[in-house]
Amino acid sequence: MEQNFHKEHLACWNCDKQLVACRYILKEEHPYCIPCYQQLFAHNCEECTKPIGPDYKDLSYKERHWHEFCFKCCSCEQSLVDQPFASKNEKIYCSNCHDNNFAARCDGCSEPFRGGMKKFEYKGKQWHDECFTCTECSQPIGNKSFIPRDERVVCVQCYENNYAQRCSKCSDVINKGGISYKNTPWHRECFTCTNCNKLLAGEKFTSKEEQPFCGDCYGELFAKRCCRCTKPITGIGGTKFISFEDRHWHSDCFNCYKCEASMVGRGFLMNGEDIVCPDCGRS
Repeated sequence: MEQNFHKEHLACWNCDKQLVACRYILKEEHPYCIPCYQQLFAHNCEECTKPIGPDYKDLSYKERHWHEFCFKCCSCEQSLVDQPFASKNEKIYCSNCHDNNFAARCDGCSEPFRGGMKKFEYKGKQWHDECFTCTECSQPIGNKSFIPRDERVVCVQCYENNYAQRCSKCSDVINKGGISYKNTPWHRECFTCTNCNKLLAGEKFTSKEEQPFCGDCYGELFAKRCCRCTKPITGIGGTKFISFEDRHWHSDCFNCYKCEASMVGRGFLMNGEDIVCPDCGRS
């Protein structure tokens, strides 16, 4: 201790027992005989309740102490020296016993989640990495995207193969920007005029025999024509027209051929192929 003593003065700080040729322990720079040291400073073992003397290793955890040979799992009694362990209800367990007794369990295989394992959680359930699988193909989903279907999870590939809507024109999966027409799904870029392939999304169109046509193509291909202006009468946009003896006019074109007065809602006369108002007819 870098200090000098008479033989009779090198004594235990507590009981004055002479320490020449005796074992002693320094505590706060004062010497103590072994019995006094154990009485004053040694910790009692949590397992056997005996003092942990200087001849034994003192293993501590959260202000609790054990002899090295007493530090063991309270369930299987395996030594925990240099082994992973956990505490529960003031007791210590090896990692396996702790997981088997207290760890959360996988909803897939019912085995516990052990330290370091990945855990996937969805709708209040949890799975191991290898147990979180697509209900269709049984392949692990991992970090890939999935689609919920009722209480199941389905990987994107299986969802597209088995459940996704497909375009009526190209038969590919519609995953964005779809259009529904007469309960039939289409890609926006596939919903085109049957005749000229003009995109119909956001445009006025009509159909013929379940096929969509833009207004221009429908008029040119199928519509009746006005006897006055010869342009198609499509009805698109609420266009009104008048028919008489297999002849047709736009409402705006149904005028007297002489004075141009509108004949809509009025009586009229036929002058050959022309329609005239009663006044022009009498003259």
